[in-house]
Amino acid sequence: MLAGNRSYSRTAWLEEATFLADRIASSRRPLAMAGSALDLARHAFACSLKRRPFWPVDRSIPAAADSELPEGISLVISTSGSEGEPRGVMLADTALDAAAAAANRRLPLAAGDLWLACLPLCHIGGQSILWRCTRAGAAVLLHEGFVASAVSADLARLPVTHLSLVPAMLARLLDAGTPPPATLRHVMVGGAALAPALFERASAAGWPLNPSYGMSETAAQVATWTPRDGPWRAGLAGRPLPGCEIALRADGRIRIRSPQLMAGYVSGGGIDPDGWLTTGDLGEIDAAGRLTVTGRADDMLISGGRNVHPAEIEACLAACPGVRDAAVSALPDPVWGDLIVALVAGDTTEQQINAWCRDRLSGHALPRRVVIVDALPRGKSGKLQRAALRKLVREALR
Repeated sequence: MLAGNRSYSRTAWLEEATFLADRIASSRRPLAMAGSALDLARHAFACSLKRRPFWPVDRSIPAAADSELPEGISLVISTSGSEGEPRGVMLADTALDAAAAAANRRLPLAAGDLWLACLPLCHIGGQSILWRCTRAGAAVLLHEGFVASAVSADLARLPVTHLSLVPAMLARLLDAGTPPPATLRHVMVGGAALAPALFERASAAGWPLNPSYGMSETAAQVATWTPRDGPWRAGLAGRPLPGCEIALRADGRIRIRSPQLMAGYVSGGGIDPDGWLTTGDLGEIDAAGRLTVTGRADDMLISGGRNVHPAEIEACLAACPGVRDAAVSALPDPVWGDLIVALVAGDTTEQQINAWCRDRLSGHALPRRVVIVDALPRGKSGKLQRAALRKLVREALR
C-alpha cells in the first residue's frame, strides 16, 4: 500500500489492520464511518479481519446502521442516489471475492502490479480495487480522491499498471496533456456513459481503455470490453465476466445472475425469486454474447410520439467541438410530450449546438431548448444526477 508519503509492506499493513481490528467491537451492526481514503482503507481491512460489516459513507449521505445484518456480510455500499434516495447494498465476502477473481481474470492482475486508486472509497469502484489487489498480491497506490495534477505526477514517476476512472476524470487528464506511461496496461472506465469522441481521443493518445459495466449491486464490474471484443462503439461493455450470466427481460431491461450479486438491500428486497437481479438499465446482446448498454429505462423520453433515449443525444452533443460535458432532460409539453432540453458545459453557443444536432439527429430527437451551464450535476462516481438536472431545467426555462 502506498498512500501519500507513506509506504506499507504487506506485513506492515496486515499488522496495522490487525491492531485496529482488536479495537473494533464485535457486532453484526455495520460500522458506518466517513473519513480520509487511508482511514477508510484501514477500516475496510480491519472490519474484514473482525468479520464485522463495514459501511464507508460520503459525509453528505448519512447511513442507517442500526440494524443487525446477516452473517457473511462484509461490506455495505450506498447507491449513488442519482434517481432517488440512496440505498444500502449488502455484499457478502463470497460475492466480493468472486468479483475480484473474475475481474483479475478479465484484466490480468498479479503480484508486482500497481493499481492507482483515485475513486472514492465510499463507492464500490474504490472498494473493489482493495479486494482485487489483495487477492492478486498487487500493490495499491492510494490517492485522496482525484486531482489531475497528482495523478499525472504519479503516472510519470511510478510503474502504474492499472487505473480506474470515470469519463470526466479521463477527460481532465487528456486536457492536462497527461501521457499514459509505458507500464500502464488497463484503464477501466465506468460509472457513467463513455462518449465515443472521448474514447477516440484517449485511444489516439495511447490510453489502453477498458469500458466496463457494473454497479454496487454486483460488487462492481460484470462486463468489460477488451480489444478482443472487436471495435468499440457507444455503450459496448463487452462479454460478461467469468461466472456472470447476463440476459434481457422482454422490455429490454438487463438481468444479471452471478456469484457477485448482493445479498439484498439493507431496507429489504433486491433479488428476484429466481436468483436474478433485474436492473434499471436497458441493453442489447449480440450473437457473440457482447453486451451494449443503451441507457436507463427510467430516462426514456417520448418526443413527438417516438421513444428517444437521452444517451443517444448526449453522445451526439459530446462530440460537438467546444463541448466539455453534456446532458439531456425534458419538460412536459402539450405538442411534443417530452420537450427535449440539452444542457451543455463548454466553450460553445446555442446556435452552434443547434446546427451540430440538425446534421446528426432525426427530427424527433432534436433538442428544442439549449441551456449553457458552467457545470453539470454529477455525483462523486461521475453519474449524472437526473433529479438535479430536471430542477436545473425548470429553473433555467421558467
